[in-house]
Amino acid sequence: MSRSDLPKLIATDLDGTLVRSDDTVSDYTRSVLARVKDLGIRIVGATGRGPRLTELVRSDIPAADFLVMAGGGRVVDVSDPDLPVVLRDERLDGSVLAELLVTLERAVGGTLSVLVEAGDTERSPLWGDPDPAWRYPDVVEARVRAECLDGPVIKGFARHTGCDVDELLAIAHELVPPTVASVTQAGLGYIEICPPGVDKATGLAVVATALGVDAGDVLVFGDMPNDLPMFRWAGFGRVAVANAHPSVRALADETTLTNDEDGVAVYLDDMLGL
Repeated sequence: MSRSDLPKLIATDLDGTLVRSDDTVSDYTRSVLARVKDLGIRIVGATGRGPRLTELVRSDIPAADFLVMAGGGRVVDVSDPDLPVVLRDERLDGSVLAELLVTLERAVGGTLSVLVEAGDTERSPLWGDPDPAWRYPDVVEARVRAECLDGPVIKGFARHTGCDVDELLAIAHELVPPTVASVTQAGLGYIEICPPGVDKATGLAVVATALGVDAGDVLVFGDMPNDLPMFRWAGFGRVAVANAHPSVRALADETTLTNDEDGVAVYLDDMLGL
């Protein structure tokens, strides 16, 4: 494969895609990404994780030159590891989120379990309702909703015991105009409510603009509905891992092995002859 046949930018989701079920990234995957970088191809970690987990993201994908975090709301240039530069930082007004949650509760006929991500310092807690369904209970600081939404937030998380997450997401898409908020889900059992215009595609577009790269030269990997915008945007290729959500597999050009089988690295190894 010649240099002209290669992508100029590769973006990969982390959890469920690059990161294995035991929350680790294999040495094999790390080595393949390092070799990709050596070829001059820029790498982006594109994740739903918020800025409170920046160091964890950098640890999981050290070859990345850019991080698209919070589902696109925070974009960071980490090409100089000692001098990271924030290129994008979007917030949703807490009062807007409060109204949306009430609208959703009326539609589903019950109270939502809600978490709010507002802090952007390292390991800042999430605020809201402690819930056994939340995978990371140790990061939750119990607060009443009014206190959680007393200012701008990075994103909100919501679930309803009577609705599957995809059902709740479908309801939210019907009720929430994209000009008010972006709504998705990332495999945590909660819908995620982000600022309007925020998704992984718009976050990647910030990176592409900074690098002078066209969307047609971008290859992406993902597994969940929050990856769909970047799958629609990227033109070089869209690759789903085998464990991906059906909607992601349906939009993908190709499917690789699961995250636990290092599917992203295997695909890149085969494609680039690494």
